[in-house]
Amino acid sequence: MKKKVTMLDIANIAGVSKATVSMVINRKDEHISEETRNKVLKVADELDFIPDSVARSLATNKSGTIGIILPDITNPFFSEMARAIEDEANNCGFNVIFCNSDNEIKKEKKYVELLISKRVDGVIFISGGKSSGNIEILNSQGTPFVIVDRYCEEHNEYYGVYCRSREGVENGIEYLYSIGKRKIAFVTGQKGLEISRQRLAGYRYTCKKKGIYNKEYVFQGDYTLEGGIKATEAILKFPEKFDTIFYSSDIAAFGGMKTLLRHGYKIPEDIGIIGFDNIKISQFIEPELTTIAQPIYEMGTESVKLLVKIISGDNVTQKQIFFKPQLVVRGTVKP
Repeated sequence: MKKKVTMLDIANIAGVSKATVSMVINRKDEHISEETRNKVLKVADELDFIPDSVARSLATNKSGTIGIILPDITNPFFSEMARAIEDEANNCGFNVIFCNSDNEIKKEKKYVELLISKRVDGVIFISGGKSSGNIEILNSQGTPFVIVDRYCEEHNEYYGVYCRSREGVENGIEYLYSIGKRKIAFVTGQKGLEISRQRLAGYRYTCKKKGIYNKEYVFQGDYTLEGGIKATEAILKFPEKFDTIFYSSDIAAFGGMKTLLRHGYKIPEDIGIIGFDNIKISQFIEPELTTIAQPIYEMGTESVKLLVKIISGDNVTQKQIFFKPQLVVRGTVKP
């Protein structure tokens, strides 16, 4: 097995001291000549030198790494968000460690502690449930973090990037009402999440305003295919017929569409479907999904930009960033 290349090896070949190599590798080379710097970097490249990230983090007090904790990487919403975060992190010179909590608070806590022990420079945190305790761990350890997507009302003093979920649902109900829909079932999101409560509140408020609210039209779901399937099966057993089903996420809507099609329903002729998120696949299924769009990629990139400012000690004038949702009308709803 080939021996690992060290800074001493580079120093011997380049004809400089090990301390000089260390300063160049760790980018503390402002007092080193351009000629010496280039010589060291050329030798390091020729030897395929890979810096020891642990040693570098001890020397610079920076790891060059941020962590992201997300609840379900199989959900396209979070995989699209993760891609945006990784792209922007790379643009900013950071590596990324991904941690998938599976919506389990104990697993989420384990990853919080792992990232702190790895001395990451900061964390992008997407809640998997009742995450107050895990957020407090990050805060108490002095680890910079930004909460994304799943708004935590009890932690509104912390940095965050969100979309106005309630407003999105209100816009969706207004649209459905404007095209003659009156019997609108609503499939909720995961229990215990503030974002689920916000979306339900938007449905309840607007339906009451229009005089079409019935609490029995609300069905428990979550942000999964399985949750959409289960809720839709309950809807089909309901004694009344609905003209539209509003799902709290696109992925749940896909589960609902599968169930409806298997029961012989035509979409949108027999029943309309509207989702929430506007994940990429929503425009490739047939019929294409009418949905409430969140700017997923922009939310991911802004969360990194905000985190980098915090890590760098820059002045942050806006601790919380809110994006506006947008109704996207496609083929699963018709007047």
